[in-house]
Amino acid sequence: MIRAILALLFAILYLILGIPVLIVEWVIRKFNRQAADISSLRMVQWAFRVILFICGTKVTVIGEENIPQDGPVLYIGNHRSYFDIIITYTRCRRLTGYIAKDTMGKVPLLNIWMKRLYCLFLDRKDMKKGLKTILTGIDQIKNGISMAIFPEGTRNRNADQTDMLPFKSGSFKLAEKTGCPIVPMAITNSADILENHFPKVRKTHVILQYGKPVYPNELSREDKKRIATLVQDQVRDMLFDNQKYL
Repeated sequence: MIRAILALLFAILYLILGIPVLIVEWVIRKFNRQAADISSLRMVQWAFRVILFICGTKVTVIGEENIPQDGPVLYIGNHRSYFDIIITYTRCRRLTGYIAKDTMGKVPLLNIWMKRLYCLFLDRKDMKKGLKTILTGIDQIKNGISMAIFPEGTRNRNADQTDMLPFKSGSFKLAEKTGCPIVPMAITNSADILENHFPKVRKTHVILQYGKPVYPNELSREDKKRIATLVQDQVRDMLFDNQKYL
């Protein structure tokens, strides 16, 4: 319980003490948008690393060399914990916006940081707003910003962490419409940080594995139709393989 309290206190202090930083970066963006963007990225990554340290979370990263470095990508991963964003975001080498549920956009201060970092908020109940969010994500990829999404649509609570919810095909439009590579992510054991014994936070070993990129433009017509299944199968294979590290 102490870990949870300390992590929450740190997050609150960061958001409050970061208000002057937000103002300074707002000014910098007027003259050098890229410098302000990179500054925001590195600051949030530092904060997330501190939170992982406080929570006693050890992360083993596998396959990071599979991430193309010559342009934006679409990260696709399984989703079992609030910590999935924290864990994966610390590894982003370039600007990356996450597509999160719309309720996250209502959290004061946090929503400002998320918007600064090109995160988008998806309203799953309103198809028109959802489509608009996807179209904005497509534009951001075209402008050189990577995107990340968890296509199960919600946190998976199945007892077997290799048993995923079906990946929603709409999530893959971000890559299909831009031609950017899809990087599959398999996150193993993240629910054991918090969700499996809420509200306690426990020292946990998490495995984050990146698979071989999938290039939509190189797929056959039939494979393009079942791209969600192809990527999910790759994530599932990595999840099975990572059980040996636990």
